[in-house]
Amino acid sequence: MKSERIHRLQADLQQPLLVTGPRNLTYLTGFDSSNAAVLIEPDRVRLFADARYTEAGRAVPHVEFVETARNLLADLAKRLQGRIAVEAEHLTYAGFQTLAGDGLDLVPTRGVVEKLRAVKDDQELAAISRASAIADDALKSAVQEAWVGRTEVDLARRLKILVLELGGDDVAFDVIVGSGPNGARPHARPGDRIIEEGDLVVVDFGCLLNGYRSDCARTVEVGTLTPQLSEIVEICLRAFDVAISTIVPGMTGVEADKVGRQVIEDAGYGEHFGHALGHGIGLDVHEAPTVSKISTDSLVEGQVVTIEPGIYLPELGGVRIEDLCVVGADGLDSVTSLPARITVG
Repeated sequence: MKSERIHRLQADLQQPLLVTGPRNLTYLTGFDSSNAAVLIEPDRVRLFADARYTEAGRAVPHVEFVETARNLLADLAKRLQGRIAVEAEHLTYAGFQTLAGDGLDLVPTRGVVEKLRAVKDDQELAAISRASAIADDALKSAVQEAWVGRTEVDLARRLKILVLELGGDDVAFDVIVGSGPNGARPHARPGDRIIEEGDLVVVDFGCLLNGYRSDCARTVEVGTLTPQLSEIVEICLRAFDVAISTIVPGMTGVEADKVGRQVIEDAGYGEHFGHALGHGIGLDVHEAPTVSKISTDSLVEGQVVTIEPGIYLPELGGVRIEDLCVVGADGLDSVTSLPARITVG
């Protein structure tokens, strides 16, 4: 499968590409290292890493392994010649200078491997689906427990424990728990605030499994809400339902974002929805495509995206509802198995 990805990349190369982004390198070769690079040429693939990774590097199929000095880029500057494309988003300015120091003609590129990564193959879709199922089961278990009287940080720790107990390798990112007024911060860090009756609790987390990640958010209603909190929940649910049922392949990221955002704007809360409607996910939590007001992407079949409308009212609370979806031939197919609305006593 990795060799097929390399062949797809080779077919579109304008010049050799030096891949230094760790996730991109893993995607193409399966190799995981903090100090490695792979040079993709039309008829040759060379994997470079220092002596710490020699044994592992030689075991990678379909590549030539080359052992380098610990200063990888300085070594490559002496070994390589001619015109070479580099990943501008994964190479520091200092790294660029080091590579170019011995006369290499470097061509900065953006998103070459990421474009391939945006469309998932069957193995990737299966891995993301399994990760999503573990996270879903973790939250399903958590909502069977008491929430009133426990702290945000306690709930976040409990979710991580459940993910591990259910077979996940780790959580996909730091668990977000924002209760009451803390929920008005989209990326709230769990703290010592005690969850109270009448709170909205924004929970956003995922599972890491075999290198792939899931992402899901639910806003758990703790008992009876105030009329305004009930209103923003209902509006967000409408935006979520409209987006899930309306977005189709062929839409631009801007068009797809507008589908969900328009519902919230029409209800008078547009200024309180400050983030994108969604983003791609896979080896990274945030990857192509983006579904936002400034996206330059378009949706195509096989991509995996989040759909996550939100409303955040300072000092009162917030709501976000997020599903993980596969872009299918006719629209979005949700991978998330949780009900959109969850209430605990």
